[in-house]
Amino acid sequence: MVFNYSRTVRFQDTDAAGVVYFANVLAMCHEAYEASLAASGINLKAFFSNSKVALPIVSASVDFRRPMFCGDNLIIELKPHKLSDDEFEIAYKIFIGDAKDKPAATAITKHVCINPESRKRQILSEEIMEWLSSS
Repeated sequence: MVFNYSRTVRFQDTDAAGVVYFANVLAMCHEAYEASLAASGINLKAFFSNSKVALPIVSASVDFRRPMFCGDNLIIELKPHKLSDDEFEIAYKIFIGDAKDKPAATAITKHVCINPESRKRQILSEEIMEWLSSS
C-alpha cells in the first residue's frame, strides 16, 4: 500500500532562507506515518502510550532535490516495508502539489521493535504486522 498525506508548508517549517528547514522534513514524514497508522484503524493514543512495545527510529535520511517554501501544498507518499520480524522501514517521497513526476525530497526511516523496559528487541506487534501487510 502507498499512503498519501497532504500538508501545507507553514512559516514555522522554514529557515532564515525561507525554505523548509531540513529537520522539519522528517517531522512532516512522521506526521504522515501517524496519519497512515490512524487510517489503518490504529488508536494513536493507545499505540504511542503502550508500555510493552516501542518502535524507535534507529536510522533516518533525507535527500533534497528542490526547495519547498511556505504555502507550498505537499503530498507525502509513504510506503512501509518489513525488513525482519523486529524491524521495518518507511520510504517517503515528498511532492509539491500534483507534480508526481519529480519529488522535492525523499526520505527513509528505519524502525526497530523493542520492549521499552528492557530496551531489547522483540517481534513486531500484531497491529504493526497488519499495517505492514496492508502495504
